[in-house]
Amino acid sequence: MELPDDIYAQIEALSEKGNLEMDADNASAAIRAWEDALALLPPPSSDWEAYTWLSASLGDAYFVSAQLAMAYEHFMNALNGPDGISNPFILYRIGQCLDMQGDQATAVEYLLRAYALDGEDIFDADDGGQAYLGMLREKGLI
Repeated sequence: MELPDDIYAQIEALSEKGNLEMDADNASAAIRAWEDALALLPPPSSDWEAYTWLSASLGDAYFVSAQLAMAYEHFMNALNGPDGISNPFILYRIGQCLDMQGDQATAVEYLLRAYALDGEDIFDADDGGQAYLGMLREKGLI
């Protein structure tokens, strides 16, 4: 299924606005743009591919804002959207959120899934990624 052209164009514009706001270190404005875009999805919204990337974008904005519970919620939404389960970025961020909230055992599961899909690349793309690779190595998982 594809979104109607007019809705898709609006979602694209709001998504780009969110990206620009994140680039300008304005996570709260990015969140507003992405929430507005998410609201445009026809029900059930979780059936659309845009749901996955908008939810992941929201999760990332909350993550960089250190609102880990909200970040985790949105990343879990993204995980349950189309193709979310196979997205290493989503899995990696869920692992980070869990680790930062003190649930290292479950965090390792998600970090290992991210590693299985993308190898070290997903970890190398993040400033703190080497610490997470070290955690997996220390546990003898990689």
